Amino acid sequence: MRMPKQHLEFMRLNMDEDWETPEGYPPEIQHKILAGRIDETSRAGNRTRLLRFAPGAFTTEAFVHTYWEEVFLLSGDLCVADDENNPDFTKYEGFTYACRPPGVYHGPFRSENGCLLLEVHFYP
Repeated sequence: MRMPKQHLEFMRLNMDEDWETPEGYPPEIQHKILAGRIDETSRAGNRTRLLRFAPGAFTTEAFVHTYWEEVFLLSGDLCVADDENNPDFTKYEGFTYACRPPGVYHGPFRSENGCLLLEVHFYP
């Protein structure tokens, strides 16, 4: 089943509304879906979202998912651990990019000063 995104023209985003905490994340991390949707059960779809970390926000476990993920750090800082057993974090700042295939463990994550990410998730 193909689930294309809707046609959207340029529009101003209200950056103060429509943020939600994704399942499995702490409340200091929120996302705003821009377009599309992903269905992990049927392994179909795609979505584009903004993900924001409040200053000091962090996750405690590595993530893994069944879809492709592209991440662009728009602003702020994101500290990334090699894995949940390694306490060493690498700090990245705005205009940093990652592309992960399905099945790759990544994180945990934290942000010292907060950050804003643009993410695209999709199934081939």
